[in-house]
Amino acid sequence: MIIAVGCDHGGFDLKEAVIEVLRQEGHEVRDFGTMSRESVDYPDFARAVAAAVAAGEADLGVLMCGTGIGVSITANKVPGIRAALCAEPYSARMARQHNDANVLCMGARVVGPGLAQDIVRAFLTARFEGGRHARRVGKIRAIELEFAPPPPGGRVTGG
Repeated sequence: MIIAVGCDHGGFDLKEAVIEVLRQEGHEVRDFGTMSRESVDYPDFARAVAAAVAAGEADLGVLMCGTGIGVSITANKVPGIRAALCAEPYSARMARQHNDANVLCMGARVVGPGLAQDIVRAFLTARFEGGRHARRVGKIRAIELEFAPPPPGGRVTGG
């Protein structure tokens, strides 16, 4: 799989541990930065990762900031993204199995490198179960579409 990864300065060190486990598991990594501990704005990196996943340029995304909250909020603004903030493997697995989450968010000041690697493994190995969960994810998508801004020109096209 192609995994898009991004962080702000608070998540920089954790990003390196995440990239290590992704590569060990045989995934291709697209690193959207940041590339240092210098202070940056997390929405820039969360948007880039979420946009890559939404466009199909990456299969899944992993985002990190100090708490994971900022990148989670930002990623969830991108249509088609279901970003889940997880601090342990069980939630990461359930986010994929029940919510079809496509972006994992973690807080570098909340989880250490070893735990983060376990969370990433749980997220990547879980599969969406469909069934009753598909109906619920469909309802999430309907809400997203209800509140989405109209396209340029104000006309809705298609199906």
